Amino acid sequence: MYDLIASNKRRSVFLLLGFSLFLVVVGMAAGLVLGNPIVGTTFALVVSGVMAVISYWKSDTIALKVSRAIPADEIEYKRLHNLVEGLCIAGGLPKPRLYVIHDQAPNAFATGRNPKHAAVAVTSGLLEKLDRVELEGVLAHELSHIKNYDILVSTLAVTLVGTVALLADISIRMMWWNGGRVSRSDDRRNSSNPLAFIGFALLIIAPLVARMMQATISRRRETLADVSACQLTRFPPGLISALEKLQADSTVTHSASMATAHMWIEQPLSGVNDTGKLAGFHKLFNTHPPLSERIALLREM
Repeated sequence: MYDLIASNKRRSVFLLLGFSLFLVVVGMAAGLVLGNPIVGTTFALVVSGVMAVISYWKSDTIALKVSRAIPADEIEYKRLHNLVEGLCIAGGLPKPRLYVIHDQAPNAFATGRNPKHAAVAVTSGLLEKLDRVELEGVLAHELSHIKNYDILVSTLAVTLVGTVALLADISIRMMWWNGGRVSRSDDRRNSSNPLAFIGFALLIIAPLVARMMQATISRRRETLADVSACQLTRFPPGLISALEKLQADSTVTHSASMATAHMWIEQPLSGVNDTGKLAGFHKLFNTHPPLSERIALLREM
């Protein structure tokens, strides 16, 4: 288990470095399209640096606000607080801040920069549809993300994916709308430059590549968190039953977005169970392993 956690941390560093390098490439592509690669690259570096600093210190606040989470009252949600307190004592973790999201889909996620500055959010649908043992399994899964230091990387990915998409969108819009600000000679020179076409193609596919990198960050972490949760509760059937209920429930998590999809315990967006002609394409962007595979793995424990 500790070897897996160490491997996860190494992979996290490489993935984040890859994300940052890709962001620089997108900046260069934007510069090629707009006629100034140096300015585009510099802008990408500045934006990525600023966003990384903001996301490090405010990652939990950003994720919670995007998901419309509210603090879980200790009296109204007494069962939730009691379960988390017991699991934190068993796992040697400080108690995270607890939040509730008013959403009928059963789901949950953890966020923050480290165990001392972490938060766990659960949907109202999760609290309503799961019994105590099943809810304990899900909470143990989220606390395992905190213990395994998954939360910082996952939340930084939200910012990096958003930055890539924003930079690509701004560059394409500027290309179409700055016609009056560029001289005809510059315009003809850029239109005949093959590198400009390459840059434009990169800007189009950049958000898709960022989504695939985002999915890569999350998939292995979910499996590790499942195993860690069972070690924490000492009762795999609890999490297995919870995952089976999540698998049977087809409600879409409306509080989720493309940027935060990888943070939830179950992939929250529609299309994940697609078995049609585009099934193979959709799997490239799946942020989680199939629930059937996760359940089968836990049954072997």
